[in-house]
Amino acid sequence: MRLFSYVVVRDYGFAPNPFFGICTLATCKPRIRAAATSGDWVIGTGSQQKGRRGYLVYAMKVSEVMSYNEYWTNPAYAMKRPNLCGSWKQAYGDNIYSRDRTGGWQQLNSHHSHADGRANVKNIIRDTSADRVLVGRRYVYFGGDGPVIPDRFRNFDGYDICAQHGHKCRFPVSLVEEVVEWLEGIGMNGFEGRPDDWKERGGGHDE
Repeated sequence: MRLFSYVVVRDYGFAPNPFFGICTLATCKPRIRAAATSGDWVIGTGSQQKGRRGYLVYAMKVSEVMSYNEYWTNPAYAMKRPNLCGSWKQAYGDNIYSRDRTGGWQQLNSHHSHADGRANVKNIIRDTSADRVLVGRRYVYFGGDGPVIPDRFRNFDGYDICAQHGHKCRFPVSLVEEVVEWLEGIGMNGFEGRPDDWKERGGGHDE
């Protein structure tokens, strides 16, 4: 069991996508998506720019790892496809990639495409560099209202559970076990709070 930690710089409910009772990480963070396996944990912490460094944004236990094609074609995840005319949680759907007849990537009009709906090649290249989607059925997502991460995890024999750039995953087993115990104590209760960046856009609606 490993723990991956990174900073959620842009928190729109897109990466991760914590809606419909399942947490998915399908875009961004290709190095984490390439390395994490079932049974590992992923935590996202708040950014310094928003005054949220040291706060928990979300945590999930990886229950399944699948390819983009598996994610796209599985009817169980159809609700994760973006609907820009729907609610905010529908608009920020992360099930956006599929293959065309030639094997090239197609990107739905989404948070990762251009404002006019055109595919964003830069995002396609970055996202699909790891053809893996992390799925977590046991998770908690607080958005901009998460708790402070205890000091004991910020200086654990010289290890700080919070990343600054990129991600961290090389932690002592004892630290990982204590962090997981803390997370279990908080409660893996799914969606608990709105994405932090929704507040800057006037709150929005999540239904």
